[in-house]
Amino acid sequence: MTIQAGERLPEGTLYESTDIDSATGCPTKPQALSVADLTKGKRIVVFGVPGAFTPTCSAQHLPGYIAAAEQFKSKGVDEIWCMSVNDGFVMAAWGQSNHVGGKVRMMADGSAEYTARLGLEFDLSAKGFGLRCQRFAMIVDDGVVKDITVEAAGKLELSTAEAMLEKL
Repeated sequence: MTIQAGERLPEGTLYESTDIDSATGCPTKPQALSVADLTKGKRIVVFGVPGAFTPTCSAQHLPGYIAAAEQFKSKGVDEIWCMSVNDGFVMAAWGQSNHVGGKVRMMADGSAEYTARLGLEFDLSAKGFGLRCQRFAMIVDDGVVKDITVEAAGKLELSTAEAMLEKL
């Protein structure tokens, strides 16, 4: 069942790599992070995408949040997270290629475990993509979901940065 407004985020782990190894040019080993610890006392906007480096996610969804980062901060948002069923190395490289520059945290759920706990997984195995995250956005205050929007398959309308700014 999909997580609903008013519910506390489930316990779980996401992974994040925030540095690039100067010798290799590759992201450093992703760190395991507790969602409960990360959300404690913070207001966070989380948006989920089906995959890093995919057309809609790269051309529209992520860039919208990067561009609006200051607007989110002015509305009391402490952090913006982009979550995807990709590994931490891929999420770091995607963030680097999109110049997130600390505006958006690139959170990896490589095995889709946390995505499943949220009830937001969907299976694209028939298309060669495996288990993925549905496109969504939510506002979280101190670990509690205040608002969540899940897009219809193939759509990007209700989970954009602009749509979420209107809800704050």
